[in-house]
Amino acid sequence: MNRCLPFLTACWVFLLALVVRGETVATVRIDGAIGPATADYIARGIHEAAGQQAQCLVVQLDTPGGLLDSTKTIVERFLASPVPIVVYVTPSGGTAASAGCFITLASDIAAMAPATTIGAAHPVEIGGGGVSASPPDDVMKQKFENYAASYIETIAARHQRNVEWARSSVKESATITADKALELKVVEIIAKDMDDLLRQLDGREIAGRKLHTAGAQLVEIRMSAAEMLFQKLWRPEVMFILMLVAIYGILGELSNPGAILPGVLGAIALVLALYMSAILPVSGAGLSLIVLALALFIIDVFAPTHGVLTFGGIAAFFIGSLMLFDRAEPAWRLSLGYIIPATLVTAAFFLFVVGQGLRAQRLPVKVGRETLLGRKVKALTPIDAHGGKVLLEGEYWKAVSDSPVGQGQTVEISAIHGLTVQVAPVAGPAVHHS
Repeated sequence: MNRCLPFLTACWVFLLALVVRGETVATVRIDGAIGPATADYIARGIHEAAGQQAQCLVVQLDTPGGLLDSTKTIVERFLASPVPIVVYVTPSGGTAASAGCFITLASDIAAMAPATTIGAAHPVEIGGGGVSASPPDDVMKQKFENYAASYIETIAARHQRNVEWARSSVKESATITADKALELKVVEIIAKDMDDLLRQLDGREIAGRKLHTAGAQLVEIRMSAAEMLFQKLWRPEVMFILMLVAIYGILGELSNPGAILPGVLGAIALVLALYMSAILPVSGAGLSLIVLALALFIIDVFAPTHGVLTFGGIAAFFIGSLMLFDRAEPAWRLSLGYIIPATLVTAAFFLFVVGQGLRAQRLPVKVGRETLLGRKVKALTPIDAHGGKVLLEGEYWKAVSDSPVGQGQTVEISAIHGLTVQVAPVAGPAVHHS
């Protein structure tokens, strides 16, 4: 009997652990614009929640919108998720606008905190990123709008939510509060906090699976360091700054050859900016105006326009910066807090750095042998093809000439070969005498 006691004790501890073990609910938190890093974070959250055998994954959402490509990726992840997805628009005062509306309607259960809003899903930017050569015309805008309306209708219908309101959120940018959303069957739950949400989720069935969430342990899946970094860096402001670094670095290197570091930094920034432009909704018209501004700044260095082209360049740069992300959601557009300082710094950079550098390259040579070319001196001895002498900069130089030169005659230095100067006779008095 004594031999069996340790085994029986182990079995008892194991069974006791199974009894006291509570259910878990995984959570992720989205606070800010929807982008590629957000989609990766949610995908990882779904994978980890499934690995933990969590009752569900609660996405705590507060967003002003984001990129449609990233939104579509999140919706697809929701639809293929092995664990139930609950989107909870929180905290009070938060919103699920634009892309957030699509994401909320794509969840298995949609919940909102009191005093939150949802809606305004009218498409501002459709499809992938990259440069658009021109703003879409009315026909293209209508196509984008119809596509977004059909897409959100499909999402709402899949979960038996109000299809008509979903369509109006796209067509009319309709926005409603949490109470109205519950009344219109846009969401299923209004919960004041996470504990209240878990109590209301308990016992609900999703795809034949009954949830046991009352008193469940919350397990928060946090953003990884890489996801947090990309969430902060994958922004229009960062791409704009990279573009400025590329401009300053490359043109600074060209105007002051040999510095090396500005050119290297500029090239790296250019590659990163081009990579980001493949995702972010960059306007081709805005980018063209910025390129035009750079051209005007450079031309004004060489052309005496009394600053007219510089003024035009400043105006073109400012307008181009305003238009650079005009097709994006408001949360993904550049603010004047970035545009105005960037315009002033760029104008000053071209006036005082690039301008001075290019002007310095055009100045005549003031040191070295090249300064001797064109100098006029008197021949100290007769000079012919075999040689002669001249006094130049306080030194005696051997001189040769294709035409015979008499002693005391004025000659002009036309070339230098080692320690021998090539001269040619000049009519009239010497201009310089060394």
